[in-house]
Amino acid sequence: MANLLGVTPMPEPKMGPLRSLLAASGLLKTATCQGMAPGYIKRADTQKLQTVFEKYASLEIEGVKFMTKEDFVIKYLELLPVANFNKESLHLLCGVLDQSKEGRISFAEFQAFEGNLCAPDALYKTAFQLFDTDGNGTVSFDEFLGILSKTTLHQKIPFNYECDFIKLYFGKDKDRKITYSEFSQFLHDFHEEYASVAFKAMDKEGSGFISSADFEEIMSSVKSHLLTPSIQANLRAAAQGGPNGQSVSYAYFIAFISLLSNMELIKKVYLNATNGSRTVEITKEEFLYSAQMMSQITPLEIDVLFVLCDLLHQTGKVMYSDFQEIAPEQYMKQVTRRITEIKAVANPEERSNFMAVLESLYRFSLGAVAGACGATAVYPIDLVKTRMQNQRTGSYIGELMYRNSFDCFKKVVRHEGFTGLYRGLVPQLLGVAPEKAIKLTMNDLARDKLRHLNDGNLPVWAEMIAGGCGGASQVMFTNPLEIVKIRLQVAGEITSGARVSAWGVVKELGFFGLYKGSRACFMRDVPFSMIYFPSYAHLKAEFADENGYNSPLSLLTAGAIAGMPAASLVTPADVIKTRLQVVARAGQTTYTGTLDAARKIYAEEGFMAFWKGAVARMCRSSPQFGVTLVTYELLQRYFFIDFGGSKPTGQMSEATAGAAIKSDNPDHVGGYQVARPIFTGVESKFGLLLPKFSH
Repeated sequence: MANLLGVTPMPEPKMGPLRSLLAASGLLKTATCQGMAPGYIKRADTQKLQTVFEKYASLEIEGVKFMTKEDFVIKYLELLPVANFNKESLHLLCGVLDQSKEGRISFAEFQAFEGNLCAPDALYKTAFQLFDTDGNGTVSFDEFLGILSKTTLHQKIPFNYECDFIKLYFGKDKDRKITYSEFSQFLHDFHEEYASVAFKAMDKEGSGFISSADFEEIMSSVKSHLLTPSIQANLRAAAQGGPNGQSVSYAYFIAFISLLSNMELIKKVYLNATNGSRTVEITKEEFLYSAQMMSQITPLEIDVLFVLCDLLHQTGKVMYSDFQEIAPEQYMKQVTRRITEIKAVANPEERSNFMAVLESLYRFSLGAVAGACGATAVYPIDLVKTRMQNQRTGSYIGELMYRNSFDCFKKVVRHEGFTGLYRGLVPQLLGVAPEKAIKLTMNDLARDKLRHLNDGNLPVWAEMIAGGCGGASQVMFTNPLEIVKIRLQVAGEITSGARVSAWGVVKELGFFGLYKGSRACFMRDVPFSMIYFPSYAHLKAEFADENGYNSPLSLLTAGAIAGMPAASLVTPADVIKTRLQVVARAGQTTYTGTLDAARKIYAEEGFMAFWKGAVARMCRSSPQFGVTLVTYELLQRYFFIDFGGSKPTGQMSEATAGAAIKSDNPDHVGGYQVARPIFTGVESKFGLLLPKFSH
């Protein structure tokens, strides 16, 4: 079904070294169409098909049920309106099945057509059966003319049937009949010829130019299947953006059609220029350089491409997301089955400030759940990291309790039991939910605002600023949470000490005491987020499959890898924060502030002391943010609410036509899952639009 409606498979982008390694190891998989073998639709079960047939068949002759024309075309496939339908169109559409030409459809004919719909050339076969009105396996000129004369296109722009093109296929006397394979080529060439005929008809003076209004008329009538809503709305502007102002030359006209017909090749040129990246903006010169290896693309076609892109965002550059608005017959499949799907606004223009606030609350709620999941998943590692960072050398004899992180883990389990690994988890969850929620929400909010200020683009510096905003906003929650958590985590090191509770720590510290070490916390969280969020966004795009879809595993992997440099590079600030927030025992060095702590740690323990627990911190933060981000993104997919703002990337898959356009009607089984798109494709792709209403 890949070429069902003229869609070619997506070119496979180049993979970077990291992605290639992960793909080779099996951690990342490139997917085509989710769960769908390319090329074919599975045949329907005969018993199930019989049940469906009998459900709609209203005619019975000698105990045998038949479908009437209305049963099949109107009730079953819903191709024509129930009332005031065009009877001639009904007869022609039903003739595709009714090979016996008896005016009724038997189960054998119904089943045979279902089989034809499962074939990879179903579009051309259906068109052939439409023209083969006498059912003899060939199409004559009279049959061809009889069908074409009924179409709305012919009535609007008549075709010259005395031209050499018709004679080349049907003979000079038009008495030759053509077979299916010949007809398929003829129909393709005829539709291309029709565009030229329409141009000549509009160019009454023979100057080689038509007006922008005529250009719009031809494209809407003859090449409507090539037009996306964005292109349809900007046809006149696109015509006027050419080299001839208000007039459109024949060369520009042909280049425009050729470009839209070859968008898959355009995508391949772009991916070649960006080394497989879908987020890089490239100039016309860079695109031309990449297109040199593909002689099918002309400079004029590239000019047209950049005219269209400039109409969309006025940057003078092109990126992959532009093709979603330009490429015809591109189908986007929602891979994740949504639990809720609510459209809060009809369109983005209706988005109000109140809706923006609701969107932030929605993101905050999902971020809270995601943060709690991430924190619980890695809490034992966090406890080990804290105890390793609090372990001091050189100032207190005999206090070296752990040789390394693994030794610390074993001793906690041995002396405190498995539950000792989760000491302090409850206050952690109470604090981490709003902490991660505000971090994710502020990052998303800042990205949206910065993207709006940059005409829909988000450069790396803007991503870093957005991440920094998220990191800074979380400190008000993080610091009290961390100081309570740390004191509970290290309390287990002294088995003879009094039991320490979260509430006891809060009462002892007071409100201002809860913000002890906040400067170090700020120094840690802002750089962390400035590194993490841009890294995650780019890795996420890199790990998307060739259809643009991010599986949960790719999200987890992107989140985990992005957390490695972010967590390790800010370890010195984390060590200083831990020392300031923990209660110093007898004989241990005390600190009065961030700079004082930095000087004393360096003087007493050396430079490497700033990197204590770096491995444990990386092992904790990397999977924690991986789990947090994958949970956050999946929650947005499962509980989808459209507030008219930006949407997470990677949740839609650019799918082949056969998978994306299947009918949701449970009675459309087997090949009938694509029956309506097939008939629609015959109408739009070949200009064979039949009138639906009687006049």
